[in-house]
This record gives sequence, structure tokens and C-alpha cells, in this order.
Amino acid sequence: SAAATIAPPPAPEPEKPLTRAEALKRANAFFNASPVMTADFVQIGGDGKRSEGKLHVQRAGRVRFEYAQPATMEVVADGAQVAVRDRKLNTQDLYFITQTPLKFLMKDKIDLEKDVIVEDVKIDDSGVTIAIEDKATFGGTSHVRLIFDPKTFKLKQWEVKDPQGYETLISIFNIDQAKVPDPTLFKINK
Repeated sequence: SAAATIAPPPAPEPEKPLTRAEALKRANAFFNASPVMTADFVQIGGDGKRSEGKLHVQRAGRVRFEYAQPATMEVVADGAQVAVRDRKLNTQDLYFITQTPLKFLMKDKIDLEKDVIVEDVKIDDSGVTIAIEDKATFGGTSHVRLIFDPKTFKLKQWEVKDPQGYETLISIFNIDQAKVPDPTLFKINK
């Protein structure tokens, strides 16, 4: 009798490369998955100065960057305004929330293609980078690069280049999209 031939198992489907449209859809899905987010952050300014702290978000419009010592800065958005506070100098600058380049953290529903100009989408093994331009920020146009983990599509970093050309890189980790931040974190003392 002839030996039965056993067919080899079919090769696994190769992963389809991510398209620009799919990358934008997944980025929007990350932002819209939860109205709250808490994360640790590390910020590197254009001067190479490093600071770190805790980020708290409650959409729409409420964000707080709580910088750890020795940094003296604090950035708080209460839903209408953004306050940039220097605890050491005891100064505070107020801006309208619509002027911030961080709309992707603040808007109730995020749709990158409607909210800002999407300049470029780059996809590689290290991440998915979405370059956006926002003409409505204080001082003129800001350019922002959003960098997502290629597997989980969680936001890993963003880099803001302000109208003066000053670049700031923020990396976030230990992201929690379940914990609701204390509402007093978003109070601006006027």
C-alpha cells in the first residue's frame, strides 16, 4: 500500500504592512479609548536639559504635568486655559487651551486628520511616527511628531517643535488609562 503523504501545514499569513490610513485609525483609537490617562514622563528640552514627573489627563481639556524636583515648572490645563507656572519664581503665564500644541491629549474626541494637518506617517520596527502640523498654537505654527509602539500602538513619545524652532521631546511610560485623576489636580489658582 502506498504511504499516505502528509501535506506540510500552511505557512502563516505574513503580517500585512500597516497603511497610513490604518496607522491614523489606530492612533485615534488609542487616544479615544479612554478619557483618562496617568503616566510617568521624561522630558528633554532643546538645551538637552532633562526633567521628569507625572502626567495626568482627563478629557476634555484637563491636563497636568507635575514635574519632580529640582524642576520648578508645572503645566496645568483646566478645560479653558493652560497655566505655565514656575514655583521658584512664583510666576504664571496663561494661554487659551486652543493655542496648545497638545490638542491630541485634550480634545474630547480625537481625529488627527480633522484636528490638524497630517504631514507624514512613517512605519518601521522601532515605531509608528505621525508628523502633524498645527497652525493654531501660540506664536504661530507648531510641528509635532507622535511616536507609537508598533505592536501595542500605545503612545511612547512626542516631540514638539515650537514656532521658534525649539524642540522638546517627551517620553511616557507606565500608562494607566483606567485610573481617574483627582479633579483638584486641574485647578488653576488665579
